[in-house]
Amino acid sequence: MTNIVKARMLLSHNFDLSEDILPALSREEFSQVFIDGLQDIADCRLVSNPHWIVEVLFDTDKYFPAQMGEYYANALAKLRQEQIQNDDHLPDILILGGIKTTPAMSTSPDSLHPGEWGVDVVETSNGGNFLAAIGWGNAIANKPPESIFKVEWKESR
Repeated sequence: MTNIVKARMLLSHNFDLSEDILPALSREEFSQVFIDGLQDIADCRLVSNPHWIVEVLFDTDKYFPAQMGEYYANALAKLRQEQIQNDDHLPDILILGGIKTTPAMSTSPDSLHPGEWGVDVVETSNGGNFLAAIGWGNAIANKPPESIFKVEWKESR
């Protein structure tokens, strides 16, 4: 009998676009992207938290955190490709993950706890500008490389 070790990630959504480009997603629609898109590789559910939207549990023997980030980007891009109008280009998608090292904000099971991954799923017109605006480089400068990841999805233009 094998012991499957599951890692936990909580996903938030940062929609940094005009709704003229794409419609904003409700919490339910956003969670459904991952519930449907990752059903073969992870357990996903909508959580009740003001910041976090989706809980993802995945097998650490099969998938690395950054690899999961690739799956998140691809699942969201697939939905957005179906929604895009005319010849418009899809926005950039950023998946920014980090391990929580500070105490939890709440004892709720739907809160992020130390040792778990918090992942911001970002839709933006320019990923580079977004990263500069949030100071990503400074924010990760002193963090161990294994405690963070960044996935950038850009449509071929």
